[in-house]
Amino acid sequence: MKRLSILGLFVTSLLFGTVQAQTADEVVNKHIEAVGGKDNWKKITSMKSEAVMNVQGMDIPMTIYQVHNKASRQEFTAMNMTGYFITRQDSGWTFMPFMGQTAPEPMPAEALKIAQDALDVQGELVDYSEKGHKVELLGKEDVDGTEAFKLKLVSKSGNEKTLFIDTKNYYVIRMVAKMSVNGQLMEASNDFSNYQKLPEGIVVPFSMQTAQAPAPMIFKKYEVNPVIPDSMFQPR
Repeated sequence: MKRLSILGLFVTSLLFGTVQAQTADEVVNKHIEAVGGKDNWKKITSMKSEAVMNVQGMDIPMTIYQVHNKASRQEFTAMNMTGYFITRQDSGWTFMPFMGQTAPEPMPAEALKIAQDALDVQGELVDYSEKGHKVELLGKEDVDGTEAFKLKLVSKSGNEKTLFIDTKNYYVIRMVAKMSVNGQLMEASNDFSNYQKLPEGIVVPFSMQTAQAPAPMIFKKYEVNPVIPDSMFQPR
């Protein structure tokens, strides 16, 4: 009888684990379908987006260039000066002249590791298991009045982030990433809203609010699969 009880607990634990895994995959699959479907996202090889952020009454235009799994460049202009963040598979650079920088500097190792995960333009949840990532469903949580699924995503490189997915439309409404800054573990939070479908069939947010910024970043335009020269990702 004791052996049967132990066996029963073992089988129950296996079934419970399977149910949890299926539930997490179900949420992931519904999310991917909601934002355009895997087939449409896997056609994306590059992306260019234009946005603006208002800081202290001043509009700061931003342009983001992305080549899938290769490189990205975030460029912004303020006080008649242009700065940027460049991320490549093997290196990263920052240049912020309005903060006193006179030449590009290598991106800190901790920041580079996190930025390199974002080189996946198609999204980390698309074929996440094949990419070596792990996803765990942590239940549901209220996000400013919206019920959301809480997913823990650990990338192949070991970076951890939590995704909050609206239980009604399956859009990601908040992402919280853990990062090491000067040896201290910190969290960076981004909220996403105003999702719209592009002609290519994918659905993307047109508003992003970071906890560190006073105003949201408003996207004005997305361009899918543009030709982006490699020179765009060279520090200069």
